[in-house]
Amino acid sequence: MDYLINAFRGFCMALADSVPGVSGGTIAFILGFYDKFINSLDDLVYGDKEKKKKALFFLIKLGIGWIIGLAFATLVLTSLFEKQIYKVSSVFMGFIVFSIPLIIKEEKECLKGKYINLIFTLIGILIVSLITYFNPVSGGGNIVDVSNLNIGLCLYIFVVAMIAISAMVLPGISGSTLLLIFGLYIPIISAIKEFLHLNFSVVPVLMIFGVGIIAGIVLVIRLIKIALKKFRSQTMYCILGLMIGSLYAIVMGPTTLAVPQAPMSLGRFSIVFFIIGGIIIIGLEKIKAILENKNSKNKDI
Repeated sequence: MDYLINAFRGFCMALADSVPGVSGGTIAFILGFYDKFINSLDDLVYGDKEKKKKALFFLIKLGIGWIIGLAFATLVLTSLFEKQIYKVSSVFMGFIVFSIPLIIKEEKECLKGKYINLIFTLIGILIVSLITYFNPVSGGGNIVDVSNLNIGLCLYIFVVAMIAISAMVLPGISGSTLLLIFGLYIPIISAIKEFLHLNFSVVPVLMIFGVGIIAGIVLVIRLIKIALKKFRSQTMYCILGLMIGSLYAIVMGPTTLAVPQAPMSLGRFSIVFFIIGGIIIIGLEKIKAILENKNSKNKDI
């Protein structure tokens, strides 16, 4: 049962990580294993032998589900993303808007009475909004061409991967949203899709991206752990700001497609799909409660 539960968690994280909108960290937070996820990554890199072993077993179980979820998302959801961008974007907005009160409820002890830290919420909003606004890809529909690698492009892919994984492990802006902003979302997803169809010419791009992810985890995960432990209130307020700011990134998302489309507008917004996104988040919250109940019963036994 433990294997299935953690595989399911990884599957849900991959669905979130693979499309712009909600980070895998948000899903981990909603399903109630975020701190364990962060601590496991930290133990894998910096822990002693016993901690490394325990963390590795947990992350392997999580990773199996994540790989399955990524393959499903790449083969199925990305085509839907390109053809029904406004409906899918409405779903993403539902994810974020309905996630925010759940996170506030979960973290009420560290948020309550510390309203001076709302400045960090503003900082989070500004970070995402400014990156989106000044992004040279937005509005031009330009996608980074990764077919002809050079040193500069390799370095760019490496650095963006580091930034993206930092976002993926935070319950705020998604790493895929950042990839979208930096013009690498479609190239990386397309490369993964080609690899799944046994086209191995994309392996160099995926290897550089993978090394960037590993480097990002090594360099950033300890900082995230310290921030959550020693400055949890400020960090959570900032995370909420990142989530709010990512709504603007989603609004501008259609402009960065291979065939650019107009930004999301009120007329293009779908309330039905927005509600569907909310229902999914509420469903995940219910699943979290069920998992916690089962874990409690297993401890009693």
